[in-house]
Amino acid sequence: MALRNILTAENPTLKRVCRPVTSFDDRLATLLDDMKETLAKANGVGLAAPQVGIVRRAVIVDVGDQMIELVNPKILESAGEQDGLEGCLSVPDHYGMVKRPNYVKVEAQDRHGDWHEYEGEGLIARCFCHELEHLDGHLFTEKAYHMLSDEEMDRLMEAQEEENA
Repeated sequence: MALRNILTAENPTLKRVCRPVTSFDDRLATLLDDMKETLAKANGVGLAAPQVGIVRRAVIVDVGDQMIELVNPKILESAGEQDGLEGCLSVPDHYGMVKRPNYVKVEAQDRHGDWHEYEGEGLIARCFCHELEHLDGHLFTEKAYHMLSDEEMDRLMEAQEEENA
């Protein structure tokens, strides 16, 4: 396994629509393993292949007790609504308010090509939506209805520290 560089917003690769994965081989396994290591090192919740320069439909999502692999993912169902703060490893130090479904069901293949369904609520649903948008060349900044200023972020962090004290 190896750490991969995470591309930032100005890189045109992030605007490309990803191609489906068709070969479930050692190259895919290496990509997924590298993405897991890269995500863990970056302390993120999700990572899409285009964020590491690979224009393929593959995503890693940290669901708390494990990291799941979503290859050729599709959203099957969504319900409810949540409104919350979002950031992105490809848009460092910028955060915005984004409306997302509160529940999402996703169908995806694993590294062997087998199909699975995954469900998530709250943060996991948000992450599914966020990462799948990367596969179609979109960043959360396009969907954010308000980008937080540095002062707003400072106040939010202070409030969170007080809450945790």
